[in-house]
Amino acid sequence: MATSQNPLTGKMSGTVGNVVLSSTNGKNVVRSKAFNQKDANSEAQQMHRNVFKKTCDEYTSLSPFIADGFPSRPQSQSCYNAFMAANLSNAVDKSGEFPVFDYSKMVLSKGSLQPVEVLEASITQEGIQVNYQPLSENGGAKADDVVIAILKTVEGRVLSVKKPRGQSEEDSILFQVSNASAERILYMYMMVISADKTKASKSVYVSIA
Repeated sequence: MATSQNPLTGKMSGTVGNVVLSSTNGKNVVRSKAFNQKDANSEAQQMHRNVFKKTCDEYTSLSPFIADGFPSRPQSQSCYNAFMAANLSNAVDKSGEFPVFDYSKMVLSKGSLQPVEVLEASITQEGIQVNYQPLSENGGAKADDVVIAILKTVEGRVLSVKKPRGQSEEDSILFQVSNASAERILYMYMMVISADKTKASKSVYVSIA
């Protein structure tokens, strides 16, 4: 960049080839355009688009549950926007050179309702079983709250089981999956919604042993 106060030239402005002319505070400023434009298809750009697409894909897979998972969102905000906002900030790991989508940090539901406490998830002969405490005695929880367990396989199949929170000290949910293995499970989550769907808990990631 160069500046000039030559009275013969007066104020300069405009573009000539790779040169941009302008006038600031009585001085003529000459700038050169960048020769190399940013590559819109660089590896970094591809990675950013990839994590955004993954977030969109998860919304598509889980939209029936997400519809009830953000009941306290602003009236002007759609379920899609609430999910995308929560997960682009929470489930996208930006600590490395490129962003990476972390399935274990997703937010499927968000609210003040008492969640369940996961005790253990394991693979059995019948399928995949998760044991949990309903915590029906805590924080405004009710026996008719609906506990929802959601499982997604690496092939993209989404399974769900719903049951009332109940009042027992411990409970379990079984996914009847043939030839079940930890390698086939992309993720499992649990969430709770009230019977009238006006409240939701924060979703809980389930680690399978």
